[in-house]
Amino acid sequence: MSSAVKKVVGEEVDPPGFRIDREVPVGRYPILRPFPGLDRLATARRLVPERAARARLFAETEVELVAQDLWMYVSPRETPKGSRRGWAPVISPTTDCIVIGEGHLRTSAPLMLFMDIYHELCHVLQRRDGADLWPPGLSYVERWTEVEAYRFVVNEARALGVPDVYLREYLRVEWISDAEHRTLLRELGVPES
Repeated sequence: MSSAVKKVVGEEVDPPGFRIDREVPVGRYPILRPFPGLDRLATARRLVPERAARARLFAETEVELVAQDLWMYVSPRETPKGSRRGWAPVISPTTDCIVIGEGHLRTSAPLMLFMDIYHELCHVLQRRDGADLWPPGLSYVERWTEVEAYRFVVNEARALGVPDVYLREYLRVEWISDAEHRTLLRELGVPES
């Protein structure tokens, strides 16, 4: 995140009730271990309004903290066809698991972790509904699953009063081009400047 964004939003911005256990050792855990109370936030209720379905999502989803330099992703059931060269994802054939880079959990601003974990929970739900999270032949910003997950977290951030300058930076992920970034901004209704 750029220093300009930190000055506008501030690293002290904490979504209400969002907690992070930054001391969790590398390993696999129920999602509520590193994010206690995540299931009780208003965002969780908006993500999954039905109580039993929400309880199931949080009871059955795991987190794997890895000692790698990465953000977060939903662990595939098998290596996706056409995946990036050199990418060796954590494979989880039977369990919904969100993989998190250790540095991200330990040092990223709470707002970024909040947006990322809910983005990935959107993907868990999409996959449970039968979506292919890595369809071959589509760029990252052409995947409806990515647009839908980003739309959810951008709306949640806006409800918290997060300014567009933060959202622009948040959506500037390193694996997309400047043109794809502009496409994503337009799709999500975030002004380019």
